[in-house]
Amino acid sequence: MSPPLSPGVRRLGTLLALMITLSLLAVLPAAAADPLLSQGKPATASSTESAAFPASAAVDGNPGTRWSSAFADPQWIQVDLGATASISQVELSWEAAYATAFQVQVSANGTSWTTLHSTTTATGGNQTLSVSGSGRYVRVYGTQRATQWGYSLWEFKVYGTGGSSGGERLLSYNKPGVASSSQHDGNCWECTPARAFDLDPASRWATSSTTGWVDPGWIYVDLGATAQISRVVLQWDPAHARSYQIQVSPDANNWTTIYSTTSGTGFKQTLTVSGSGRYVRMYGTQRATAYGYSLWEFQVYGTGGDPTDPPAPPKDPANPPALVWSDEFNGPAGSKPDAAKWRADPGTGPNNELEYYTNHDNASMDGQGHLVMEARKQATPGSSCPPDPLTGSTTCQYTSARMNTGTKFHFTYGRVEARIKVPKGNGLWPAFWMMGADFLTGRPWPYNGEIDIMEVLGKDVKTSYSTVHAPAYNGGGGIGAPYTLPNGADYSDDFHVWAAHWDSKGIVYSLDGRTVLTLSKDQVEQTRGPWVFDHPFYIILNLAVGGDWPGPTDASTPFPSRMLVDYVRVYQ
Repeated sequence: MSPPLSPGVRRLGTLLALMITLSLLAVLPAAAADPLLSQGKPATASSTESAAFPASAAVDGNPGTRWSSAFADPQWIQVDLGATASISQVELSWEAAYATAFQVQVSANGTSWTTLHSTTTATGGNQTLSVSGSGRYVRVYGTQRATQWGYSLWEFKVYGTGGSSGGERLLSYNKPGVASSSQHDGNCWECTPARAFDLDPASRWATSSTTGWVDPGWIYVDLGATAQISRVVLQWDPAHARSYQIQVSPDANNWTTIYSTTSGTGFKQTLTVSGSGRYVRMYGTQRATAYGYSLWEFQVYGTGGDPTDPPAPPKDPANPPALVWSDEFNGPAGSKPDAAKWRADPGTGPNNELEYYTNHDNASMDGQGHLVMEARKQATPGSSCPPDPLTGSTTCQYTSARMNTGTKFHFTYGRVEARIKVPKGNGLWPAFWMMGADFLTGRPWPYNGEIDIMEVLGKDVKTSYSTVHAPAYNGGGGIGAPYTLPNGADYSDDFHVWAAHWDSKGIVYSLDGRTVLTLSKDQVEQTRGPWVFDHPFYIILNLAVGGDWPGPTDASTPFPSRMLVDYVRVYQ
């Protein structure tokens, strides 16, 4: 409930806050795969041992029921997902009568099959299989039994994207919303009901700060026609409801409750419901905070209504990904960064930094395959910096380099990496990071999102940081972690490869090929707030001097200091 923070605040993250975040991440449960597609879907099998063990029992979500086949080879069980889906994971929970040899197969028509997984040495029990393929039908095809009995599965679960949830679809996208009140001020700009239905995780509805921080508070959506409601997803702001109901109505006057709780926990809640109506309402009766009610997202799923198709989600990178953009910095000594790939970002730095970023005067090739970003002790007439702690002057006493791909190259998802050698010295602050491209068109930080791949403080070159910033977690509350090199080595002694593998499931950070931090989109939504990183971003390289986080330079800081970049590459 506070005003959007400026970029100057975002670097106030302290090691303590980051360590707290790391501790929280360490105790979170393992992230689920893609959505479960198979539960409750039509299932058939080559045979059943008896009517007590039908194929449907393997996809009913009940671990106490099972499918069992006749006592012969081969046998199979298949599930119809209702529409073509991209399959990423299959989970099998075998009864004692398991398969030693089997294949997991997919088909578009239930006739022609493609094998995604094959084994002749299976040991039964619970198996989680990572696969990759697409089809409407998924089959387990057993060719060798482990026992004299048949094949028997307690559970057969298929995860992925696509398919058809019994015809279920998003009904609420861009539909008219009405609320008990709404906020529009410096703390929550245009937080109108429509913001809860726009599929933009960085915009939200909030009750009015002048009239609406009371109980009850409510918001409803007009689906345009009568619908059968099967699921509601709420992504709460910290101002959430402890007690609330989900209600449906044919006329927005007479309401029927289809879900009720007095122990709402906030964050992301996915509710399985059943009801019919044109209007769907969240009716809050007890606030969890001193503030009002606020939702980043209010999504209604089901059949019927008058739905508007939402934009197609971005595609995940190929596996393995292919190189789509790079700069190897192989120009002759003294040449400037490629204007087709990079633009200079001149001006004074944020965060109370002490440098002035020049128009590529401090960035050039060294003729040995490296970009040199150089920080110099060099006064810049006419510039306005925070008072220098040594001289008190507001004329910037240092120059340095900052450049980005902002008007040249944006991308969504992929592996982005850079091989960098960082400088050492008090007050130096090299960084390799990304900003949401909508920052360039006026959306303020942190609503656009920020992905920090590498930050090292010159006063502690044995520690590197990777972090993300969003409206619900930024500055000192950004989600990230510090990490070190093996044996306590110094980052400034050599080049290292920092990378982020970014897709629809989250971000996996690595250093020299070693995973150092995994951020799951699902876990973040369940525990911290909306994930705002499923849209285009651009790349930034910079070498800052001074600022709130790294602190000032001193007499021991070497000038000039150089950040060397061997390459930057993007794979999709």
